[in-house]
Amino acid sequence: MAKVTGIATQLSGKVGQFIYRRTKSGTVVCEAPAKVDAPKRSEAQMRVRAQWGNLAAVFRQFNQTLKKGFEGVNGRMSDYNAFLQTNMNVVKVYIAKNVLLNGGSVLAPYQITRGTLPSIAMSVGADNVLASDIALGDLTISESTTVADFSNALIACNDDYEAGDQLTFFYGQQTTDAVTGVPRAKVRGFKVMLDPLDSTLLWDVVSPLGFSSADGYLAMNSKISDGAAVWVHSREDGDGRVRVSTQFLYVDSGILAKYQGSAAMRNAAESYGGITKSEVYLNPSSMKKTDDDDLQAENGD
Repeated sequence: MAKVTGIATQLSGKVGQFIYRRTKSGTVVCEAPAKVDAPKRSEAQMRVRAQWGNLAAVFRQFNQTLKKGFEGVNGRMSDYNAFLQTNMNVVKVYIAKNVLLNGGSVLAPYQITRGTLPSIAMSVGADNVLASDIALGDLTISESTTVADFSNALIACNDDYEAGDQLTFFYGQQTTDAVTGVPRAKVRGFKVMLDPLDSTLLWDVVSPLGFSSADGYLAMNSKISDGAAVWVHSREDGDGRVRVSTQFLYVDSGILAKYQGSAAMRNAAESYGGITKSEVYLNPSSMKKTDDDDLQAENGD
């Protein structure tokens, strides 16, 4: 710290690399402390960034169909942010920048809804057909089944369903682009409102893909392979509030494991510029050459 004279006595605050401070005895100056910048791409930051890409890509595949899919969120939080917040660092999937640039995404067992209605359980039988725990009683769904038939069966056999409820089935298919080699996904949604008086044929409203029967329960009509599927129960209350069941995608994938784990994270991180590591003198692995090496060089050893 030093005392200044002349026009410099009129200065105050930080100017360049110096700090000027006025005191009773005059203006003094000292050098501003050096600021140690945090790494711009720390490992923690890159773990988040490498996950974010796939989360965003998968969410886009739902094409606004998850609107109001998360109950109880702050009114200023979007459905997209709720989806990211719910799944970040829970289901860790890492994709490289080139996958995003080529429109790729990897289906994963993400949570797609959160709410107060009872969840729909899912299981796969020996034939690899995905089935729900939604009982149908004696109803065997066929091309002649009406919405009324379906609605009455659900309401009669399941305590949690009532007229006016909606049942939605989402199905995503995982493929690999033949030209670019990147993983691609396409998600479709099918919905039906339970109406005990609707004579419309059920399969004219929804696809048999997710609205078929197996052993008395609602199921898919074929085995699931390299895909993802889930049923969601939703209801609009009298005040206009949408209630949903909490659901996670069921995923059958031959490529998911390739995009999980530390190797996948490092590969994705490198595509975004790599992880910046700050030099730490006391960390042995951070030093390419030790002081002993320098001493030996000086002594000619």
